[in-house]
Amino acid sequence: MNIKEIKEQFPILNQHVNGHPLVYLDSSATSQKPKAVIDALDSYYKNYNSNVHRGVHTLGTKATDAYEGAREKVKNFINAKETAEIIFTKGTTASLNLVAQCYVREFLKEGDEILITPMEHHSNLIPWQQAAKKTGAILKYIPLSIDGTINLNDVAESITANTKIVSITHVSNVLGTINPIKEIAKLVHEHGAVICVDAAQSAPHLKVDVQDLDCDFLAISAHKMAGPTGIGVLYGKRKLLEKMIPYEYGGEMIDFVDLYDSTWKELPWKFEGGTPIIAGAIGLGAAIEFLEQIGLDHIRLHEEKLVNFALEQLLAVDGISIYGPDQPEQRSGLITFNVNNIHSHDLATILDSKGIAIRAGHHCCQPLMKWLNVSATARASFYLYNTEEDVDLLVNAIKKAKQYFEDTIFI
Repeated sequence: MNIKEIKEQFPILNQHVNGHPLVYLDSSATSQKPKAVIDALDSYYKNYNSNVHRGVHTLGTKATDAYEGAREKVKNFINAKETAEIIFTKGTTASLNLVAQCYVREFLKEGDEILITPMEHHSNLIPWQQAAKKTGAILKYIPLSIDGTINLNDVAESITANTKIVSITHVSNVLGTINPIKEIAKLVHEHGAVICVDAAQSAPHLKVDVQDLDCDFLAISAHKMAGPTGIGVLYGKRKLLEKMIPYEYGGEMIDFVDLYDSTWKELPWKFEGGTPIIAGAIGLGAAIEFLEQIGLDHIRLHEEKLVNFALEQLLAVDGISIYGPDQPEQRSGLITFNVNNIHSHDLATILDSKGIAIRAGHHCCQPLMKWLNVSATARASFYLYNTEEDVDLLVNAIKKAKQYFEDTIFI
């Protein structure tokens, strides 16, 4: 499919906002959904809505097959060894909390070290803060280079004999930085520690291969990769998942229940207590099929070209500060910036009046904002349905906003 055909697959993009054609540049917050995903959700609720794993009737069997079929699609999408390593969760936040609560809190002791970076989203920072407080472990940070990248020498110097887990984003949701996970994982494993990867911003845009990366845990969210909200995945190596105890108890995750004791199902179901997110998983499976039909390599190439074009256009505007790596190949499909004398919220409001949707604020990365020495930033994030025309409209709207504020100040 060419870009026009791809864009036509997303019904929400065919509308006007505030009298202007919608230009959606907030996919890092949540991506839009193609018709194939919407139809998959609609079909489940219309044709075979039922609980899974329990019933022997026809609808229950169809629902179970679709739900477990989605798990198989995820396994293949990230190249896990087996479906037992794929746990369905509410999203990346839930996945990271599961690791922090069921692995870290169980195996860490006072004096052990947890290592993360200042660029982490709050969902990959707060769980480790809390784990450190509960266990007496020490939370440490790998320093960032001036351009918002990570130097492997700094990683090597930060890891010690006491380091037990390193948790790091694959792609920064603010800087767009693509971190060298494979090389970091090698250093982590050389010290006998484990590595957890926040792939919320990478799985929608890059080919993620957990065996090639050799990560121990990896978390993704469906809603950032053309899938529905409320569903995500925790990948974990079987040997680690088997050591972990569940943190939600009830139906579905049990093997045998007596009055005073219970046993748990085998992987992956021991971590999926209660009625699972059936429709969400089916929608995620449809999203994966859609992305694979287009090709992750194609998506990555399209975004590289788009970011390169956007960087050139934005840098030509006086008074714009851009954060993150200079080279498009070092960053994912987003650009975070500020315009002199315009607060990011004001800029986002003005752009919205032109039908252009961007993100403004601290992006759930307050420590990183402090590192950047700003209170907030604007962020334009691109995806497979965006075009150079969208970039032109963004840049022209920024110029008009800039002129408006300059004229207002002058008056």
